[in-house]
Amino acid sequence: MSEQTTEPHSIGDVVEVLDELADAEDSVSFGDVLDKFGSRSFAPVMMIIALTEATPLGAIPGVPSLLALLILLIAVQMIMGRGHIWVPKWIENRSVASQKLDKATDKVTGVADKLDNVAKGRMEGLAKGPALRVAAAIIIALCLMVPPLEVLPWASSGPMLAIAMISLAIMVRDGLAMLIAWIIAGAAAVGMGYYYLSSDAAGGGFLPF
Repeated sequence: MSEQTTEPHSIGDVVEVLDELADAEDSVSFGDVLDKFGSRSFAPVMMIIALTEATPLGAIPGVPSLLALLILLIAVQMIMGRGHIWVPKWIENRSVASQKLDKATDKVTGVADKLDNVAKGRMEGLAKGPALRVAAAIIIALCLMVPPLEVLPWASSGPMLAIAMISLAIMVRDGLAMLIAWIIAGAAAVGMGYYYLSSDAAGGGFLPF
């Protein structure tokens, strides 16, 4: 594992770094990722976790909720103004086989290219300073949507895509991309409310509450 940290400026940069980690070791731990990006790199780490939901791992029951919980933990630290990311040791030591990581990065490459084409560094005031705490609060709200949406196939992908977009906007200081992410977040909230009301009117069904 390299001791030099990397500051990514696009999702493509993030995927490239993950590929480098996978090529260097038989397995890659969450701690390896934190070390590579630097403990202050909140945005790329949250984006990696969010995009993991778009891989086959996201289809495993309970995984989207666990990913959302981890993102929520990091977003809370952003609001608190912490200078570095802290996670419990058992999470830091969790690892994935390099071969599986390679397959996962291959799966998200297409999504990464599309998102990178959207973010171009505009309206920077919405992607830095106090706006970062607002973004973190929205990410927390999105994370809370994931568990109930998990009962619907791939429904949790909406909030996770919004989180990935917000993280990208923070990385490249793109306020317009941030606004687009907020629209996606709003759509996810409306969709969740619709399914909630539908299940309630039908006497139960879609959501577990």
